[in-house]
Amino acid sequence: MTVDDAPREQLTSMLSDDALDRLRAHVGTLTTAVNRHLEAALPWYMQLTTDERASLRLIAQRGIQGLLNWLENPESRHMPLVNDLLGSAPTDLMRSISLQRALQLIRSIVEEVERSLPGMLAEPDRRPMLEAILRYSREVAFGVADVYARAAESRGAWDSRLEALLVDAVLRAESRDQIDSRASAVGWRSTGGVAVVVGRAPVQADAVFISELRRQCVRFAADAVVGVQGDRLVLLLGGVTDLQEGLARVMPRFGDGSVVYSTTDRPISEAPPCAQAANSGFSAVAAWRRAPNPAAAEDLLPERALAGDEAARAALRRGVFEVLESAGNALLETVGAYVEDGHSLEATARELFVHPNTVRYRLRRVCDLTGWDPTEPRDAYVLQTALAVGRL
Repeated sequence: MTVDDAPREQLTSMLSDDALDRLRAHVGTLTTAVNRHLEAALPWYMQLTTDERASLRLIAQRGIQGLLNWLENPESRHMPLVNDLLGSAPTDLMRSISLQRALQLIRSIVEEVERSLPGMLAEPDRRPMLEAILRYSREVAFGVADVYARAAESRGAWDSRLEALLVDAVLRAESRDQIDSRASAVGWRSTGGVAVVVGRAPVQADAVFISELRRQCVRFAADAVVGVQGDRLVLLLGGVTDLQEGLARVMPRFGDGSVVYSTTDRPISEAPPCAQAANSGFSAVAAWRRAPNPAAAEDLLPERALAGDEAARAALRRGVFEVLESAGNALLETVGAYVEDGHSLEATARELFVHPNTVRYRLRRVCDLTGWDPTEPRDAYVLQTALAVGRL
């Protein structure tokens, strides 16, 4: 059997007691050599703080001592990576360096140990020791990667909880200070301009799905927060460059049904009315059979008003009824007669005892003042609803 084919127990038996004694005697020497090699081989190493470098030196020392323990106890299946080898170092390690740099660190330590240790051993022990270093370093690398992976999963789950709290705070219209605090916790940077998107959540809306959707959103928004509220998927987007193009990208991520959005140029702490409009619009969008998808909440004012949204009623009253009432020139009377007489200019003119051209002029004025064109069926429905709300 060759060294390469030997299991760890037989590999260890190929090492003499003298090899383990020499390794035990030179742990300090190897640690010093490794530290010098790290300073020379890793450009970023000297940019760390003194405490961070001390933490990494401790990792190197425990790594070499861990190799000795690993060789001295071949019958044990316990890898001392987290508890015995690194101790508290996983936390220190992740605070100091990224996974990429952690693996560079391990590679550099292994390189120096492979270079320095064989010269301290007798010739028969050198090849078995190199094989042992290779196997041990492989286990260490996998172990460190596992530590980082589990930390990333935990951090991702925690981030998702923080984002869910922010979404809930905005939808519930909590205090500005509370929303600002939660936004700061998730790293929200935008100072103005928020878009809220609401649609049906897909069946599989797990942490992986939320993470992937968030990555898609940050391609067209400076800030992106994803939350699942019951059967609804809610996006809070800040600093959006092109909302329509961005929505086209993420629409397939939503479940069946319509998606409704609303926007505001105010900061996130003042976004609750925008979020409530989008949420209300999603509840009411089914009443508009030909609603576009995605639909703007501001285009769903009649449906939202019928569903009991007081903000939509107020918008119709202020934006249509009160505007026409204050404009005079019988605009309220004209548009009311027009939408109730089958959209007929002649019938409206006869009812008001005016010329049809006068009716045309007044309807154009209505469009100029409100933004809704009475000659368009959908806009006429909005105006008719606004008149009813205003009269009530």
